[in-house]
Amino acid sequence: MKILSASAILATVAPLTSCTVDVDDNIITRSDITLASDTLTPEALWAMGRIGSYATSPDGKHVCYQVTYYSVEEDRSNTLLYVQEIPASTTAPNDSVSLAPSLLGLGSSPVWLADDKLAFASKGEIWTMSASGKARKQLTHTDGAVEGFLFSPDQKRVILIKSLPFHDIIKERPADLPKSTGRVITDLMYRHWDHYVESIPHPFVLDLETGEEFDILEGQPFECPMEPFGGIEQLAWSPDSKHIAYTCRTKTGLAMSISTDSDIFLFDVASRKAKNLCKPEGYIEPQIEPSKTMKYQEVNAEANLANNPGYDQNPKFSPNGRYIAWLSMERNGYEADRQRICVLDLQSNEKRYVTESFDSNVDDFVWADDSHTLYYIGVWHATVNLYRTNLEGDVAQLTNDQADWGALQLLNGKSENCKSARLLMERHDYFHPADLYIVTVLDDSGAEEVRLTHENDHILSQLAPGSSEPRWCKTTDGQDLLYWVIKPPHFDPAKKYPTLLFCEGGPQSPVSQFWSYRWNFYIMASQGYVIIAPNRRGLPGFGQEWLEEISGDWTGQCMRDYLSAIDDACDSLPYVDRDRLGAVGASFGGFSVYYLAGHHDKRFKCFIAHDGAFNLEAMYTETEENWFSNWEYDDAYWNRDRTANADHTYRNSPHLFVDKWDTPILCIHGEKDYRINATQGMSAFNAARMRGIEAELLLYPDENHWVLHPQNGILWQRTYFNWLARWLK
Repeated sequence: MKILSASAILATVAPLTSCTVDVDDNIITRSDITLASDTLTPEALWAMGRIGSYATSPDGKHVCYQVTYYSVEEDRSNTLLYVQEIPASTTAPNDSVSLAPSLLGLGSSPVWLADDKLAFASKGEIWTMSASGKARKQLTHTDGAVEGFLFSPDQKRVILIKSLPFHDIIKERPADLPKSTGRVITDLMYRHWDHYVESIPHPFVLDLETGEEFDILEGQPFECPMEPFGGIEQLAWSPDSKHIAYTCRTKTGLAMSISTDSDIFLFDVASRKAKNLCKPEGYIEPQIEPSKTMKYQEVNAEANLANNPGYDQNPKFSPNGRYIAWLSMERNGYEADRQRICVLDLQSNEKRYVTESFDSNVDDFVWADDSHTLYYIGVWHATVNLYRTNLEGDVAQLTNDQADWGALQLLNGKSENCKSARLLMERHDYFHPADLYIVTVLDDSGAEEVRLTHENDHILSQLAPGSSEPRWCKTTDGQDLLYWVIKPPHFDPAKKYPTLLFCEGGPQSPVSQFWSYRWNFYIMASQGYVIIAPNRRGLPGFGQEWLEEISGDWTGQCMRDYLSAIDDACDSLPYVDRDRLGAVGASFGGFSVYYLAGHHDKRFKCFIAHDGAFNLEAMYTETEENWFSNWEYDDAYWNRDRTANADHTYRNSPHLFVDKWDTPILCIHGEKDYRINATQGMSAFNAARMRGIEAELLLYPDENHWVLHPQNGILWQRTYFNWLARWLK
């Protein structure tokens, strides 16, 4: 299910249908905002451009990337494409190049077809143009149905992602009642994330020479890519353009709602037949009771390696075509299991896992030219850095920045002055939104970084800088806990500052150096707050044992970790004002706030909970991805013989401790949030007011688990900071 966290909500990438090539449209471009002070405001935050998808030319000399701009006044956005030259060599790490980008116009999802030709998406169609933005030509004519695309290496075919009507679970409306709004529902997974499931995505192969098109999953009721977050990265062409690897979970309804078991399939374009690469032929899936977790079933590690019962996704062929690598989790029903790189040898059918010595998640990876080396990014000790592995599983760390590195691409082309591998990557931290960098991998296992884009320098240069530092403290059970201390601009160590305890979501998402356009530490610090952000029990980057201690124990050690961090800050940081503390968080962080409201021993003066779970019994059946609550709670609440962990979870649900609430609370929720239903936030607010506690409810009828509309985002920030100022200033 993944109750998503602030760290997962980074740069917004516009959907394909949001773009147009009409030059007469009212285009939103880079803001020329002049700030009234050096303080980051909500308006300045929404004026920033957000870098999304990017690609390098075949000769490695140019990058095309997209930037999304927002208009608060018009409450809309559009996405523009830029081309920028890539320097042939670098002279020093962290040196910044000054090559001005060229604006190509509206569009998204750029792909290079040649050194002087690009393909891109616009209004649900594929277009082509020259590298200078001229000679625009519409390639597909689907009435705006294209949701993603991927060209074959020989450029004779292209995969098109399109949605098909799906009425296996929600019955089709009667033909004679076209204006009826009721839905007759026959099974689970009838809605997902923020929509009712009446269509599913399928991949189609279009022959660009003949115009012939066919559905890879013809007649199958399964999603590819997998909703709600899967994209074209879940498919890949073989180097010879004869095969397609794709991700699919071959389940619907109840079976889909309790399982994370997706597989990688190899599709032969000529025969139109697919082979499951994760399961042996004749494999019979074990049956489980829907309301029982698989956690306590006997786990056969050897069988798991052979059958890949967990999440498997995002396949990538090696350059020589011999291997396929993908991201793999070991256990079914556990969406936060350690994500590793699995490599399959297509000749020997041997599988190997090449990041086993890295006790954390692999977020993304790319093959090197030698088909033996892979570069990947992953979180360790609250930062996301670049690593290297090989087919023998020899892992080496290449960057060591107090930052988060994002998606990576191998830089195509050879350079006379640069013999080492070069990668195009995205980098951000608490005080800088995403920009693109060239990372040159050195022979001695290090790397040099050169910044390529400067998308928001014109805004950042007007702001007073903030600062952050990691700090370690002891937990109540004697473990070492890392928490970030984020300080305000113009920080004065002699002053006392109101301080916020940040409660992370997930519940298994890292508190790394993320940049968010809502849960943004820079804007919080700019408003005069110190932020304490703990990497409490249950977060990746500190080993799998640390991460797994939260499952089945949402209200135990992880909550004590929060209090250990804020108590350590109060005791050891003289600028933290223990008389002006607040606790804030979203998703699992919102749940944490609701729980702490009944267990904080008067530490905090106010709370803010966004999209948090309040009543765990209700949450168990309200959420759409039932595997999540099965794993995290251990058991269904109605099972009389439920596990001790499950009993502890339900007996410590926040709603059972409202009688101990004594502190003002702001509740925020989106009514299109089908992950944690809005009734949870409304119930918490209603309970607070019925107890006579000062409370506010910010309710969005048109937002999901996130807040995506510009004016709603501004309202969110204003409401958030007004509430904090009321009680902490």
